Amino acid sequence: MLNQKEILSTIEMIDQQHLDIRTITMGISLLSCCDPDPKRACEKIYDKITRYAEKLVQTGEDIERDFGIPIVNKRISVTPMALVAGASETEDYVPFALAMDRAARTCGVNFIGGYSALVQKGMTEADERLIRSIPQALAQTELVCSSVNVGSTKAGINMDAVALMGRIIKETAEATRDQDGLGCAKLVVFCNAVEDNPFMAGAFHGVGEAEKVINVGVSGPGVVHHALQAVKGEPFDVVAETVKKTAFRITRMGQLVAREASQRLDTPFGIVDLSLAPTPAVGDSVARILEEMGLEVCGTHGTTAALALLNDAVKKGGVMASSSVGGLSGAFIPVSEDEGMIAAARAGTLCLDKLEAMTCVCSVGLDMIAVPGDTPAETISAIIADEAAIGMVNCKTTAVRLLPAPGKHVGDTIEMGGLLGSAPVMPVHGESSGAFIARGGRIPAPLHSLKN
Repeated sequence: MLNQKEILSTIEMIDQQHLDIRTITMGISLLSCCDPDPKRACEKIYDKITRYAEKLVQTGEDIERDFGIPIVNKRISVTPMALVAGASETEDYVPFALAMDRAARTCGVNFIGGYSALVQKGMTEADERLIRSIPQALAQTELVCSSVNVGSTKAGINMDAVALMGRIIKETAEATRDQDGLGCAKLVVFCNAVEDNPFMAGAFHGVGEAEKVINVGVSGPGVVHHALQAVKGEPFDVVAETVKKTAFRITRMGQLVAREASQRLDTPFGIVDLSLAPTPAVGDSVARILEEMGLEVCGTHGTTAALALLNDAVKKGGVMASSSVGGLSGAFIPVSEDEGMIAAARAGTLCLDKLEAMTCVCSVGLDMIAVPGDTPAETISAIIADEAAIGMVNCKTTAVRLLPAPGKHVGDTIEMGGLLGSAPVMPVHGESSGAFIARGGRIPAPLHSLKN
């Protein structure tokens, strides 16, 4: 039973330390919407999403009011659209994205994810059609998010898909040139993608999931940062224990909201994703947590070790607070969405190579990083390949969400606003990876994938 001190402490976390529920995401299976007639399939998609998620936003707002807990986003994820659209006799998949966007607007949600393809071992005709349609789909919609899984520990890395995604990211940036390539902020490339992720842009409703489900993503970098201020100079085991206890409290709040939303929407409760998701607001930064551990600036030597401690302690604390922890669960390091990361990148301390090293120990990967608009597609593909290799070998989810900003150069800044923040354009290596990417084929799965 909560005592007065715990209640007051939670109120303080919400009012002063940026604690919030980052998202309530309803996952919806669209497999029943498959139809040879693409127009009819799109109608089914719109009807099913709007029927199931009709009360999602209102329910979230009611829970906010009843419990006094901020819920920043209400979102929808759907079955990877390549699986649904593949049943239709058409080569134009953009109408499926338009149907998703229209349904999301009707429901009033912030984003809808699932314009996705899973191609870790190979591409079907439907997968390739969907992938090639991504630039126009994201240019013609506002709320649709897209993801492509190009590798896994079991399958290895599909280098043909990696090569294609480098070109697709460039085309998406060009198709949204008037918005500094904003479409790329809604496109992520995965290795070991999970089926129950509530966070965008990578959310989709996996085929192993129920007909519909409620997943909740919590956040709270500001709360962790504040807690660590009370243990300045203490040994790392004290730091880890402090983070664990804080993550436990954050996750308990997420569990409460998830179960309440599940009951009110008559929808099964899926998971709580306890990722520390930062925002551009001062005081809500993962980078500042790492600096509180004793680093002068995030990105200097010791940053990877500090992030490893943070990620592990967050998971341990969260697992004790909920029997249904899932999604990605850890610490996110999106450059544009974290004011401390932005500052470190502008200072030159945080570079792309250091961020790649940090992804070995964190969730999720190279996220929301602006690079020069003239970066070759092959270089982007090589960055994806490097990150997929980290995920494949380490049996973890990794991802790449790069923003090649048209007309922008190193030192420039792109502004996206809201939770997407702003991003300083960071340098990439100038030496070519073209011959490497041109090989194609598949990088085999590692030996430790043979676990059966």
